[in-house]
Amino acid sequence: MKLSAPKNVTWWVAVIIGMLGFLGTFISIPVVSGATFWFVFAGFALLALASLLKGL
Repeated sequence: MKLSAPKNVTWWVAVIIGMLGFLGTFISIPVVSGATFWFVFAGFALLALASLLKGL
């Protein structure tokens, strides 16, 4: 298995999604606060997929 670095856009999108999930636990964000775990999970999953798939 050969890993590659994700593109900058993909990395930033994953970081923003993860941070929304993290902040949703401390601050009441209408859409995010009910699914904070899934936002953080989606951010990490996006980073993992971007590392596994070339060009993402």
